Amino acid sequence: MDPLVEEATRKAAVAWVSGQPVWCLWHGGALYVVHGPGEQPAPVLSTVDSQVEVTVRGDHGGSIVTWPADVERVAPGTPGWAEVVPLLAARRLNGPADPDHWAATCTVSRLTPRTAG
Repeated sequence: MDPLVEEATRKAAVAWVSGQPVWCLWHGGALYVVHGPGEQPAPVLSTVDSQVEVTVRGDHGGSIVTWPADVERVAPGTPGWAEVVPLLAARRLNGPADPDHWAATCTVSRLTPRTAG
């Protein structure tokens, strides 16, 4: 993995996914985003197994890096869900997090950097 992608994205509270700002969490080599009713909209992530571009900006607003990502859903009740949802809940920027609501009506998406080749 590109060290710049990992370092910049790990520090980011917000990323731009195909031009749309979303709050997010970097964990285990992937970016996670909660989206859906009652949470942030992210229509670009609603297509299962889509591909997007992620842009991370620095402290002063300039773009640091843009990277292509493969998108997949993290299903409620899976080990991946159990691992990442508590971390997302702790990172939520505005208002209380509701993982039960996320499981019932929202989507947690994992954006994995696409490797060249």
